[in-house]
Amino acid sequence: MSAANVTRRRFVQGSLAIGAGFGLGIRPAWADDVSGKPAAGKIGDFKISLAEWSLHKALFKGELTNLDFPKVAREEYGIAAVEFVNQFFKDKAQDSAYLKDLKNRANDNGVTCVLIMIDGEGELCSKDAKKRDEAVDKHKKWVDAAAALGCHAIRVNAAGQWSGSDLHDAPEACRKLAEHGAKNKISIIIENHGGPSSDPDSLLALIKAVKMKNFGTLPDFGNFPNKNHEYSIDVYDAIARMMPYAKGVSAKSYDFEPDGREKWLDFARILKIVTDSGYRGFVGIEYEGSKLSEPEGIKATRKLLETLRGADYKP
Repeated sequence: MSAANVTRRRFVQGSLAIGAGFGLGIRPAWADDVSGKPAAGKIGDFKISLAEWSLHKALFKGELTNLDFPKVAREEYGIAAVEFVNQFFKDKAQDSAYLKDLKNRANDNGVTCVLIMIDGEGELCSKDAKKRDEAVDKHKKWVDAAAALGCHAIRVNAAGQWSGSDLHDAPEACRKLAEHGAKNKISIIIENHGGPSSDPDSLLALIKAVKMKNFGTLPDFGNFPNKNHEYSIDVYDAIARMMPYAKGVSAKSYDFEPDGREKWLDFARILKIVTDSGYRGFVGIEYEGSKLSEPEGIKATRKLLETLRGADYKP
């Protein structure tokens, strides 16, 4: 391991201790040198979680419910950590009895509640002050719900008309939400999820402007501008730049080669980037393909992650 990586690890560990589990929030100066071309070496350890979106077809069809999800993750896929999607319990954010039931079901199955992915709650980065304030208020209840479930974060969308060169008042709204999160020991994390958030320059400009230890990123392997999986930016470099702020990682998968490799994304390369960043948290399986069924896609992604964990990476 290089001296830079040792320093990175010590810095992260110290920041985690100081931040009471919020994770890293201020990007160190040397992090501007990160690269999407990692050196050969061993891929480190990480924990595996299951993103609920991997089962969105079954959920929308009513073949299972959000309350079923922790048990299904554990019994059918052998995964002991889950990432919820608010679309599947949209009206339950303030239903204490429901949240208690969901938490108990997770506990009964030995499942950790990792985070909630939030959609449809307004434009946090709108140029309209009223819309921003409304979005902050709508997201606050999900911060409280995440705390009730024992999650460490909510994933938000940085919806609105903004860019790295024109943040307008977007950082102020994000900071307000992060401040509410801090009261509950909940991090607010932004995924590259379309629009400006999928442009690393813009996303990192927003992260730096907010300057909150509990405000970070959720790098998704595949959510970058592309046409038929032909990406218009260097996704590996983009992920590497996002990783110093990461409080979660989303292993997006679409299709697989006969030998088990993901067809469109170099998982080994990405996971070595994740390792080199010092990240040792959850890597969430988010299967979004169509050739395999949801159960098959989840299992294929899990097998790939488990095969690569601790493996030697060679460029």
